[in-house]
Amino acid sequence: MALVRIPHESKWSIRLGGEISLASAVELKSLLVDWLPSGKDLELDLQEVAQIDVPALQLLAAAGRDAARRGLRIGGRGSEAFLQTVRSAGFDQVPEFPLLDRA
Repeated sequence: MALVRIPHESKWSIRLGGEISLASAVELKSLLVDWLPSGKDLELDLQEVAQIDVPALQLLAAAGRDAARRGLRIGGRGSEAFLQTVRSAGFDQVPEFPLLDRA
């Protein structure tokens, strides 16, 4: 699992890769908790995610809801494996779930 925060002045960026499990979800939660009060948009790079579990998806869904309440945006890209898991777990039905093109 790779989880990296990339510093920018105008936004936050987080890159995840490999297998994202409950253990790495703890690190992800910490980064998301640090990001939210920044008032900056978040760019997620999940293009290298090979596998992600439901607790990590729940964290992303919660971050999407919190971001929407604060007027912040979460954008980025996810791997096909990430998007397949999102769809199969039903997170594509969560209105504020980040990284889904709903146009």
